[in-house]
Amino acid sequence: MVEEVIDRATAYTWGVRSGQIAFMIHSGSRNVGKYIGGMWRDRACDAWPKTLKHPESRLFPLSVAANPELVKSYLQAEATAANYGFMNRLLLAELLRLRLRQVFGDVEAPLVYDVPHNITLAEGAGWVTRKGACPAHSGQPVIVPGSMGAPSYLLVGKGNDRFLRSASHGAGRARSRFDMSRKGADQTDSALGLTGVDCITWREERRIEEAPAAYKPIQPVIDVQVEAQIVGVVAKMKPVLTFKA
Repeated sequence: MVEEVIDRATAYTWGVRSGQIAFMIHSGSRNVGKYIGGMWRDRACDAWPKTLKHPESRLFPLSVAANPELVKSYLQAEATAANYGFMNRLLLAELLRLRLRQVFGDVEAPLVYDVPHNITLAEGAGWVTRKGACPAHSGQPVIVPGSMGAPSYLLVGKGNDRFLRSASHGAGRARSRFDMSRKGADQTDSALGLTGVDCITWREERRIEEAPAAYKPIQPVIDVQVEAQIVGVVAKMKPVLTFKA
């Protein structure tokens, strides 16, 4: 399938004025992170003081003072999932790189930047947990992906303490997967927002469920973060080919 993606991408490389084309790989730890999250959610619930009412949010905070071993083991497990996601992206990038060289010869395809968007990091005297958000320290590269048909952005962080030196990961869903794939829904390219974008998928339902029409517009998300001095725009990247596993 990687060969098919690259072969179909070759047509787009010619005529790119700079002679370069950017590839963005978006993947995480798959079910590893989900499994770890569920396991420690249950462990945190079991550790909740029996005399206290459960929080309505069903989020059970762990205290370094009261639960030092649980906190330590969770952070280690989360780091394992994050490392798995990192290696997953590196492997996908290398497969892509190998095929590029088969088609174009000995071309350079360096890693520009890798950024997590679900992770807990030590910062200062404490920790910052980012869920659907990425670090945006002063001068730090920030990647905010659009949907399969919307532009993605390369940004630079401004280290805004008010927002915990963080930027959003994307725009978020506007319609559920069920709503997108329900019987009778308009699934033409124009209705899905895929006009002008070559989209390849292993399963047709993924193309429908993850189409641009399923997501909120990305531009207002970028605009509000620029206005709030969270990030600055470096480059806007319009997709021409998308592969969705």
